[in-house]
Amino acid sequence: MMFRMELDPMHQFQIQKLISLPSLAGHDISFTTASLAMLLAVGLVVFFLVLAIARPQVVPSRIQSIGEIGYEFIANMIRDTIGEEGFRFFPFVFTLFLLIFGANMLGMIPYFITPTAQIVVTAALALLVFFTVIIFGIMKHGLKFLKLFAPSGIPPVLLVVLVPLEIISFFVRPLTLSLRLFGNILAGHIVLKLFVGFTTALLGTASILSVLAIGPFALALAFTALEFLVAFLQAYIFAILTCIYLNDAFHPSH
Repeated sequence: MMFRMELDPMHQFQIQKLISLPSLAGHDISFTTASLAMLLAVGLVVFFLVLAIARPQVVPSRIQSIGEIGYEFIANMIRDTIGEEGFRFFPFVFTLFLLIFGANMLGMIPYFITPTAQIVVTAALALLVFFTVIIFGIMKHGLKFLKLFAPSGIPPVLLVVLVPLEIISFFVRPLTLSLRLFGNILAGHIVLKLFVGFTTALLGTASILSVLAIGPFALALAFTALEFLVAFLQAYIFAILTCIYLNDAFHPSH
């Protein structure tokens, strides 16, 4: 029984109610462990930013340097994908990046729920990006925003095939954006949990088999380092794709 519990990789994703609240329009809005994890991620991000800008100095401190590097990182990302005019969305992209990165890193702490391993969280973020692009694109260009589905310079004959493909590609963006983040974080934590579970289970046998725990333990250490890298990469990918989609809102005819 203990062996099965140690190897249960899905237990870490089970959400528990912390504060039960009355349903709203048939939906359960109780405060859960996932809600707490999201609030902690937001709190950590805000705390970091406050520390980074609290006492700005000409010769920056270590925490100020990290904050400035993060600022320049997102600023260069926007500059390279959208241009200078895209800086009006700097707070949006910067917040998304830090929130996702913070949530991913929080999930690396044992016994903490990873918010980005919940599809409802990643879907909400993806839909936020999707509707931001649509609303801003229509506000800026009106019906000319529809040129996004018919790129300039394409022969009319090809438009019959290309336009439906562009429409489908556009409307699956929220799905791919949410599933990419959700799937990578979920899969990584499952594999890591299995390695840790095998290590614990082998050590618990109190026999010659305990020696075999060296293998999964080494793999668990290596995969932990990889997961830290994935935590950053997935936040980066989400942010860069957000910039690319916003670029379509700025330049729909390209």
